[in-house]
Amino acid sequence: MAFEDEMLALLPRLRRFAQALARNAADADDLCQSAIERAIKARGQWQPGTRLDSWMYRIMRNLWIDTARARTRANETFVAEEAGAQVGDRGDRGIEAAVQLDEVGRAMNTLPDEQREAVALVLVEGFAYKEAAEILDIPMGTLTSRLVRGRQTLMEKLGEAA
Repeated sequence: MAFEDEMLALLPRLRRFAQALARNAADADDLCQSAIERAIKARGQWQPGTRLDSWMYRIMRNLWIDTARARTRANETFVAEEAGAQVGDRGDRGIEAAVQLDEVGRAMNTLPDEQREAVALVLVEGFAYKEAAEILDIPMGTLTSRLVRGRQTLMEKLGEAA
């Protein structure tokens, strides 16, 4: 499969990870675009036969760290109200699913960055612990403890919401 085809297939997953990092739809779109631009420019550094998704997640995470360092606390962004709005289906199940998804998103946004990254990679994107630890450039034990704390916080937050 060509580089461009693999990149295209990754777009939905990259957008989800960008949303988990940025907590804001517009910032997530910008982050995703920047990561893709950087990957295309650095295409020669990617080795065919290796996992493109891991390479892309690392690029995106590093870009987000750079962005976060450049911002001051006063310029932190918040999720827009319309981020959870669903277009089209107005059935009860669709509305309930949208509300639950919005609750999960809000709960994710309360997690510290380190826990949110770990939860997004392992629980949302389905990476193995080892792969997620490599993407985040942390020891496996650190990843595990971040996941445990992140899960506990999410369960508490979502338990309160129910």
